[in-house]
Amino acid sequence: MSHRFCFEVGRAMRRGRYGLLGMLVVSAGAPAIAAGSLPADLARAAAEYDRSQIEGSREALERLLAPDYQLVNGSGTVESREQFIAESADIRLEPFTVEHAVETVWSCGAVLGGEVHISGTDHGKAFMGHFRFADVWRKEKGIWHVVFTEVTRLAASGS
Repeated sequence: MSHRFCFEVGRAMRRGRYGLLGMLVVSAGAPAIAAGSLPADLARAAAEYDRSQIEGSREALERLLAPDYQLVNGSGTVESREQFIAESADIRLEPFTVEHAVETVWSCGAVLGGEVHISGTDHGKAFMGHFRFADVWRKEKGIWHVVFTEVTRLAASGS
């Protein structure tokens, strides 16, 4: 797939011409990279993104999240980049492992996701949860940014 195509899809998304579904449908014909073989630059960015959430690093989140980033959180609420970054300052996560990983990559985008059991504190109050998530990444001018995250709260194990 040409870089020009990736540029055009990215530009159209930012202008609201395609939603996430449209981007995934348009990208479906792109050759994907096999799961478990992330490009080194994407693997580094994804690891830094996970670390930034564990550490609550505002600086890293500002660098890794695209200006048009949106989050659909576990309660179904849509949050902006600014809301997510602001809320991250009050949340501390314990290190976590992604289970049942999803890794679909094409030349200018990727969907990385899976399941996580997380624990930590939110405004000093302890919490635990089981979630499925998908992060949509866009590569623009050689830099990977997260543009969209969907999080689904899963029932507690044994429920």
